Amino acid sequence: MAETGEATSGDRAVLCIGDIHGYISKLRSLWSNLEAVVGSDSFATALVIFLGDYCDRGPHTREVIDFLLALPSQYPLQRHVFLCGNHDFAFAAFVGALPPPPDGSPLSATWAEYALNEEREAWFKGKGHEAMHVQGRRWGGDMGGRFNPKKGMAYKGSIYDAGPTFESYGVPHGSADLAKAVPDTHKKFLCDLVWVHEEDNVLIDSPEGRTSCKLIAVHAGLEAKGVEEQLKLLRARNTILPKVEQLSGRLDVWEMPKDLSDKSTLVVSGHHGKIHIEGLRYIIDECGGLEQLPIAAVVFPSDVIVRDTDQIVAKC
Repeated sequence: MAETGEATSGDRAVLCIGDIHGYISKLRSLWSNLEAVVGSDSFATALVIFLGDYCDRGPHTREVIDFLLALPSQYPLQRHVFLCGNHDFAFAAFVGALPPPPDGSPLSATWAEYALNEEREAWFKGKGHEAMHVQGRRWGGDMGGRFNPKKGMAYKGSIYDAGPTFESYGVPHGSADLAKAVPDTHKKFLCDLVWVHEEDNVLIDSPEGRTSCKLIAVHAGLEAKGVEEQLKLLRARNTILPKVEQLSGRLDVWEMPKDLSDKSTLVVSGHHGKIHIEGLRYIIDECGGLEQLPIAAVVFPSDVIVRDTDQIVAKC
């Protein structure tokens, strides 16, 4: 699974890093700023949770994944958790890196739910599409440069804005050759991404003092009811689901689940293109894949937001 390092958290710092979307220079700047804010000693032993969406929109997906893959050897005392975002799920689907459905079902069984969108989204129909998950076909589709009103710009290739990811591996958007161009180490990274991370005894500072919480990190969030059933689903990573709401939903995963409203549980997500903090519900994704906006992280226990654009001078 996509976790490295020791299995206990103790009093260590916990860093939750929002969506990166192929912006390697932003990631490097944020990483330096986090070390400066946390301090070298605490940073060296931190639990670092990446909230997903490493690819698409920005130009350097390949470099971002190389950066992430190098972290365990560069920071051997840190723990690293790599969550799966909806963009990463779709990227993995296109290059054949999704875990197979546990019941042996063909991934083509996922197409029916989205069939009405196929023509509008110009799904991928090239080599290998017959055995591809629906999200991979959508990811490799071609929106023909049509305008995306939600982002205020033209689509970058597909509805997922996947064009820059293809280009970062040296192939044109929509090319089946991407499956050959993506290194096996990157495919393994995509295959191993976890859908949820649960961590006990995460400390957080508040006006009432320092308290210990359970942390649940998931890319988009949890639906209002049935938390235990959702966690079971996310742990299982069943890829026969056409859409994983907790990785790609919007309004239905925004709030703190009712099951957790009276418990000391942090729920931390990215995905939504903004920073929103209400009680113990944290959404950390200031960038949303837009070049002009920063990527951000939250640091526990200090409850501080850090951005790549912060002008921080590291201690010598």
